[in-house]
Amino acid sequence: MSDIALFPLNTVLYPGGLLPLRIFEPRYVDMVGRCMRANEAFGVVLALGGSDTDRQVEAAAIGSSARIVDFQALEDGLLGILCRGERRFRVSARSQQPDGLNRAEVEWLPEPVPAAVPEEFQPLLPVLRSALAQLKTIGHFVEPDYSDASWVSYRIAELLPLDHRLQQQLLESDDPPARLRLLAPLFDLKPQ
Repeated sequence: MSDIALFPLNTVLYPGGLLPLRIFEPRYVDMVGRCMRANEAFGVVLALGGSDTDRQVEAAAIGSSARIVDFQALEDGLLGILCRGERRFRVSARSQQPDGLNRAEVEWLPEPVPAAVPEEFQPLLPVLRSALAQLKTIGHFVEPDYSDASWVSYRIAELLPLDHRLQQQLLESDDPPARLRLLAPLFDLKPQ
């Protein structure tokens, strides 16, 4: 079990995924400062009810830890950070600091053992490579592993305009080929 800060958002972060954020609320500015000073991760969970700016927000029980990999002052004076998803977790207990920052006791979930992308899903790889090549400003932070079914399924899931509940279902799945089976029909793929 670990105690981490929680950032409920209207998005799902997958392990290995990149998440750019604009930070403006004092509670999150403080959280980012603490995480950067201590080289700590924070948790990203899907906000199910309410807004990420609400003090009380219903959030998914499974999320991903996020580590800050880059930051900058934005033209509008806000703090811009880029985070990389690391590990999945399940929230065991929640609490809230006086400043409104949510915290959680989390149990780390095992990641699937790296497995090859099944032959039937190989046609997805050129599509994914092409899509990731379009990431101009943050593309150099991507750590590709096109041979791993888990990495490939997460990248496809985050690039598609999917309903948040489906994205959450994909995060919660421990079966990378099952994730690929759900995603492949969204493409018009021809066998190689």
